[in-house]
Amino acid sequence: MPSKERVLTTNKKAYHDYFIEETFEAGLVLTGTEVKSLRERGAALRDCFATTKRGEAWLHNVHISPYSHGNRSNVDPDRIRKLLLHKKEIRYLATKTQERGYTLVPLKIYFDTNNRAKVEIGLARGKKLYDKRATLAERDHKRDVERALKERTKGG
Repeated sequence: MPSKERVLTTNKKAYHDYFIEETFEAGLVLTGTEVKSLRERGAALRDCFATTKRGEAWLHNVHISPYSHGNRSNVDPDRIRKLLLHKKEIRYLATKTQERGYTLVPLKIYFDTNNRAKVEIGLARGKKLYDKRATLAERDHKRDVERALKERTKGG
């Protein structure tokens, strides 16, 4: 059965720059106008990251545009937002990010089946330049193979 989540925005660059080892689903603490802005697809996940501090998880550099029909209740579009995770998950992520090379990267923002704003966070390890090149070469190779198979089935 397909999931009914409605993806609002994805962080395509994260898969290019990082090896995603684990993913976690976290809730977002938002104001009313931020939720309405998300429904208008007013979010960007460029150069964003998550941190853990004093037993809480925080989302940095996520841009949620001000609501078009909002007034003074609109908040700063680039403010730091709290993530809702279980205490055990936060402790696990805190210990993992203490290790060298690990970071928390938001992968997508979506509304779940109950219309709650969620963010998928990936525990990521940075790629080196040669890793990025290998990924691009592998993707090109797959595309060429698919094209050759398509031509072969079409021609016969």
